Amino acid sequence: MALPKTRYFPLRHKLALLSFVSAALAVLIGGLIITVKISGMLEAEMGNRALAIARTLAQMEIIQTNVGRAGGEKAIQPIAEKTRLATGVDYIVVVDLQRIRYSHPVAERIGKLFEDEDIGPALHDHEYVSYTAGVMGPSVRAFVPVKTDEGTRQVGVVVVGVLTPSARELLGAIQPQIYPSLAVGLLVGVIGSLFLANRIKGAMFGMEPEEIGRLLEERNATFQAMGEGIIAIDNRENITLVNHEAGRLLGIDETVVGRPAGEVFARDFLSQVLKSGEPELNQEIAFNGATVISNCVPIKVGGAVVGAVATLRDKTELNRLAEELTGVKTFIEALRVQNHEYMNKLHTIAGLIQLNKPDQALDLIFQVTEEQEEMTNFLTRQIREYSIAGLLLGKYSRAKELQINMTIDRRSRLPALSPVTGAADLVVILGNLLENAMDAVKELPPPQRHIYLGIFDQKNELQIIVRDSGAGIPEELQERIFERGVSTKAQGRGLGLYLVKAHLNRLGGALEIQSQPQRGTEIRIGIPKEARF
Repeated sequence: MALPKTRYFPLRHKLALLSFVSAALAVLIGGLIITVKISGMLEAEMGNRALAIARTLAQMEIIQTNVGRAGGEKAIQPIAEKTRLATGVDYIVVVDLQRIRYSHPVAERIGKLFEDEDIGPALHDHEYVSYTAGVMGPSVRAFVPVKTDEGTRQVGVVVVGVLTPSARELLGAIQPQIYPSLAVGLLVGVIGSLFLANRIKGAMFGMEPEEIGRLLEERNATFQAMGEGIIAIDNRENITLVNHEAGRLLGIDETVVGRPAGEVFARDFLSQVLKSGEPELNQEIAFNGATVISNCVPIKVGGAVVGAVATLRDKTELNRLAEELTGVKTFIEALRVQNHEYMNKLHTIAGLIQLNKPDQALDLIFQVTEEQEEMTNFLTRQIREYSIAGLLLGKYSRAKELQINMTIDRRSRLPALSPVTGAADLVVILGNLLENAMDAVKELPPPQRHIYLGIFDQKNELQIIVRDSGAGIPEELQERIFERGVSTKAQGRGLGLYLVKAHLNRLGGALEIQSQPQRGTEIRIGIPKEARF
């Protein structure tokens, strides 16, 4: 049964709706702001205009001489009305110091008291503009004192008022301009939003945000469920991803996400790949008391490096598997060599019996049995790591097969190694050193073929000595003998000592070589116990 497909509101529709609402709000809010600004500017302009008219009337001699006189309104009212009609103001009122009106657009109010409180300062020789609601409605009013006797005595006040339109009236007046602007803004917003939505969807591979979120959750769940550690950084070297296994291997948690990698790791292996743009594969790195194998590759988008990601594997498990495989191979080699050697000895014993030499046959049997048992008991007792013991037993039998006198110092001792360290590195080191020693002496006559091996468990380090009686290493090669491809043998060799040096460096060990022509070579190795054992 197929699951129902989840339906999403398309992104382009969301952006179109958002743009429509945003443009509408922007135009409306802008219209309101403009209306308020225009209203303020209009009031200021009206106030200045009213003030100029009031000053002009206050300077007229006919008004100055008739204010405060009985019947003065007959001379003042015609001039005030004529001026009002000519200038377009809403009203001109002339009052005396007792607030009695001498002019007014409504004739019935002439001779009555001017009751508005904002006239107070004008009665005390102050000129100003007032914004208030008068008898005829909200207005801007200019108050100018009327003075006589060359401006030394105040006799009245000229009030010029202009009714101001309300915000609703102003908004209604500019509606014809708002609607086209709103329409244009909405059209541009919708077209722009659709274009932007298409570009965004193209960058998101045609997926909706919900689908991307679900894909991200699935990706995180997949990363967390993987048996390998995964850690990634962006192009600013900040950590962007750490799964549970990576946190366990590196001794960190998800709180490091967002922090610079250089602050989290003493060895910032990810940043090196980010800068070089080249992958680093199968790198062994020590973290949190353990060794991990890292495969780090750059993340490229459009040919540009935008980050780096590393997969991490716990080398402990790999070491255990390698030790098991190495031990099995070593014992198989030892059994193969022993089988070959014992077949030769069995043939010799059979020949002695056929020659009726039973005593000599018994002596040979006892000799072989005693020698093999002694070596096996020694290795079992002194070498506690079975893979190393198997390696030495195989190399010992191989040396006998090649007629090489191999001596293992009876003071040699190797304790059992920790699970973290394992024996894989020592197998590589000892195996290659002994193999090179055999190669160095096998061209000599059998009596001169000698190899010495000593493994000593010192207080602070594990010491290994391998000595051979070969031709030695030329002085010009001694500084380069551990480089890859450098060898005293035929071309195409030179890998064994390179591997010895590489594994020794990983263990934090040191190496000393002494070699003289025709007098053999001695290699001394020291591995600090506190670092690896």
